[in-house]
Amino acid sequence: MVAIGSDHGGFKLKEEIKRYLEEKEIKYVDCGCYSEDSVDYPNIAKEVAKKVTKNECKEGIIICRSGIGMSIVANKFKGIRCAKCNSELEAKFSRMHNDANVLSIGADYVSVEEAIKMVRTWLATEFEGGRHLDRVNIIKEIEKENMK
Repeated sequence: MVAIGSDHGGFKLKEEIKRYLEEKEIKYVDCGCYSEDSVDYPNIAKEVAKKVTKNECKEGIIICRSGIGMSIVANKFKGIRCAKCNSELEAKFSRMHNDANVLSIGADYVSVEEAIKMVRTWLATEFEGGRHLDRVNIIKEIEKENMK
C-alpha cells in the first residue's frame, strides 16, 4: 500500500499518478488534498509520513510545486527517509542506496511522463543493502540521538 498526498500545487500531478497506480493495480490511500483549493502542505506531508511510520503503508509519495517543503516535513518523522527527486535516475538511487521510503516530487519541475517514470522505477527498485545498509544504520543512529 502506498500513501499519496499533495497540496493544491501538486493536485493535478497527484491525480495522474493515482491513475497510473490504478492501471497497475497498486493499492494506495489518498491523504489529500482533494481539489486545487489552497491547503497547507505540512498537514498533507504529515498524514503521508504518519501512514508510513505506523506501517499502515509501505511507501509514501508527496507532491507540491517544488517538492522541497513536503520533503522537509516528512523528514521530521523518525524512520522516514524522504528523497526529493527530479529524475528517474535519482528516484532509482534513492531506493538502491538510501532505502528511501517516501518520494517527494516537485510538480513544477517534472512532466507527467517523467513523474510516472520516477514512480514506476522508485516502486520497483529494491534496496541494495551491503555498504549502503551500514550508512542507513548510521542514519538510524543519528535519529535515535536527535529525535526523541
